[in-house]
Formats: sequence, structure tokens, C-alpha cells
Amino acid sequence: MTVRTRFAPSPTGLLHIGNARAALFNFLYARHHGGSFLLRIEDTDRERSTQKAVDVLFDGLAWMGIQWDEEPVFQSTRQARHAQVAHELLERGLAYRCYCTAEELKEMRETAMAEGRPPRYNGMWRDRDPADAPKDAPYTVRIKAPREGETVIHDLVQGEVRVANSELDDMIILRADGTPVYQLAVVVDDHDMDITHVIRGDDHLTNTFRQAMIYRAMGWDLPKFAHLPLIHGPDGAKLSKRHGAQSVVEFREMGYLPEALDNYLLRLGWGHGDAEILSRDEQIRLFDLDGVGRSPSRMDYAKLLHINGVWMRRADDTRLTDDVMERLSQVEGVDTGDATRARVLRLMPGLKERAKTLVELAENAAFLGRSIPLPFEAKAQKLLTPENRAMLGRLATQLEALSPFDGPGIDATLRRFAEENELKLGKVAQPLRAAVTGSSMSPGIDDTLLALGRDEVLARIKAVAHE
Repeated sequence: MTVRTRFAPSPTGLLHIGNARAALFNFLYARHHGGSFLLRIEDTDRERSTQKAVDVLFDGLAWMGIQWDEEPVFQSTRQARHAQVAHELLERGLAYRCYCTAEELKEMRETAMAEGRPPRYNGMWRDRDPADAPKDAPYTVRIKAPREGETVIHDLVQGEVRVANSELDDMIILRADGTPVYQLAVVVDDHDMDITHVIRGDDHLTNTFRQAMIYRAMGWDLPKFAHLPLIHGPDGAKLSKRHGAQSVVEFREMGYLPEALDNYLLRLGWGHGDAEILSRDEQIRLFDLDGVGRSPSRMDYAKLLHINGVWMRRADDTRLTDDVMERLSQVEGVDTGDATRARVLRLMPGLKERAKTLVELAENAAFLGRSIPLPFEAKAQKLLTPENRAMLGRLATQLEALSPFDGPGIDATLRRFAEENELKLGKVAQPLRAAVTGSSMSPGIDDTLLALGRDEVLARIKAVAHE
């Protein structure tokens, strides 16, 4: 059997983190087993399913490095096929027309609740003579649910799950306007797409029992099911806005790398020994469903931040520079020309050691594109005392005479200057850092001066020394 998995989101304008993890697990499972990963857009809700929302899904998956193997299937284009299956069940006596009005259904529910029974459809039209049907009245199509025994699902994550068939009602599969319901469309699409494994959130577990009725009525083999525990907030409650970011777009805007988000989501509910930081190749090699736990996972934003820091330090300097320059282009007062780019690229090895997100990286690099006078942080301003400004003026003379202006020369000059003035090196480096960056934190002072270049360093020092 060739493994075929699918990710089937509804385009609502967001790629929620829970859906993103389901997509990742489907993708990795297919790759691990040498199979295919497919994408289906469940866009039958025409009001919510806009092209913009679809683009958000495509863009989010592409950013995460999740590639599908065949052309995406749009569920809305297959409604005729879904209806065909419903009519086939009707013709074979496995479904029936229901002429109940909205008022009758409401009364049915209220009576059941008053008698302490679940508010289900009572099968009023299941075995009635079609001759009783009101002429030209609208009708829905309902499937005949089994009334005896139980339905058993052998779930690859949850284990064996059972439900008594008496708990299932004759659900509608075709609405009065002739359009198919979700439960029917999903089954027909999964069957026609030859899906072998349905890997999705365990909030769909009750749907699985209802969908199994359609598979069995049509005589189709059921795919293997794997229902993933949901992702909760740090407090164990359902993940919501109050916990923080929830969608892939939000995490990207906050400066997370896709490798870090993928890595974190993989470890959120799946484990392989003590392995924590895993490349995509390692993920594909190791991932299987036997490593998925049964308990809900909890978002740990601090852990995600840590993992992002690890991937930042591993990332290519040119790639990080590209992202930083894009972010700086949105910041007022920062030049993003070639000179600034060259400075950022040169200093990137030191910058990325101190940043946990791309946003923080861009903030830390902004001084490289600012013009005199620089804005100063409070700590930096505190370092620029009258005595330190005078000292920096004397230091500028020595840096101006330095030839060549390179790393070893800068280091030697700063050490010699500190010794001549009977100062510890830090007492020179810290005010110097404040003067040229506007901050009390930066990569190594030698690297920082080298990235800025002699002329810019002297201009920044003199602007401070002459105030």
C-alpha cells in the first residue's frame, strides 16, 4: 500500500497553529513512508472562502516548507460527485427522503429533551411509504444509521474507540437545496483521492463514527485514522488570543523562523527520546505515529523562543540579512542602502548570537543604518558623562591615525589607549559602544567598529565628544 495523506483546511483567513501541526504531521508521515501528501481546500462555505483566505493557507504552508505532491483539490468543484453518491444510496435503499419541516424538527428535539433523551431525529420518515410524501414539498436526504451493535474505530493514536450504534442518528447527507453536507463531502473526497491515512485533531473523532456509516454503506474501505490531541494554552485551557499568537502568520510577523516553528510543533505532542533540535531530514527519518501521545499538548512560548534562538544561530547570514533589511525598510530614520546592508552582513555573526527573534535582530541592527545624531537608550545616555565624552575625543585621534583600520589594529589601539589612561578595557569599550550604537549592548566592540567603518565611527564619536 502506498501511503497517501491529506491536509484539508477550510479557508477562513488563518492557518491556526493546531491545523499547521496537523499539516506537518501528515506531510512528515507521508515522506517517512515514501508516500504522497495532498492538499484539499474545503471551500463549500462560499461566504468565508475567499481567494485571499486560500492564499493565506498556501503562503503559510509554503513558508513552513510543507510541499504538496499533486494539484490542490477544491471541494466546491466536486458537489455534483458528492450528490451523485447521495442519490446512489437513495436508490439502493440505504438512504431516504425526509420531509420534516423546521417546526416538526424543533418539536421533536423539545420532546426528546423533556423526556430526558438526546435531542436527535427520531426517524419519522425512515420507513414510511413514499406515497405519504407531501406533493412538491422540499426534502433532505438522510442516511440510514445502523440501529444494532456498535461501531469500532482502530485509531492509530487513541487506540480502539467504540460507540453504540444507538447513539448515531440518521444524519442528513444532502440538504433541501441539493447541496451535500460536510460529512458526505469529506468521505467522498477521501475515497476518490485514495487517502490511506486520515491524520487530524481529535475534535473530529465523533465525526469519524458518522463518516464510517457512509464508507460502509458504499462498501468502501475505511482509511486508517489517527486523531491528534489538541493544543491547549499554557494554563491547560483551550488556546485563545489571551495566550498569545495562534496563527502561523502571527508567528512569522513576530520574527520566528519556519524551521523553529516546525521543530517546536513537531515536539509538541510527539517525541523521540531526548531529541529536541531536528532538521527536516531528521524529522522525516524519525517521525511516525507511534511517537504521538494521547494527552493534549500545552503551548510553551518560552520554549519556542529558545528553539528559535537555536535556529537563528544556525541560519545563513545572508538570509538573515535579507530579512533584517526588509524589516528595517519599515522603520523610520533607518537607511537601507547598500552601505547599511554591507554593515549588517558583516556584523551578522555577532548580531545573531544575541537575538531570539528576527524582530529583535532587526532592532539590534538598526543602529547600522541610522544617521547622526543617534537616538540613545537610557543606559547608553548614562554612560556618556562629560568625562567619558572627553575621553572618546582623545580616542578618536588614535583611531583616525590607525592604518590599516582592521580588527587586530582596533583591538591593539583600544588596549593601548586603556593602558595609557590607566583604565580597564571595559571603561573604554562601554562608552565607545554607547557613542557609536546608541545602546549599551552590541556585538564585540572591535567587530562593531569594523562593520561601521573608520569614517562613520569617527563621525559618531565626534558628534558625542563635541556636544
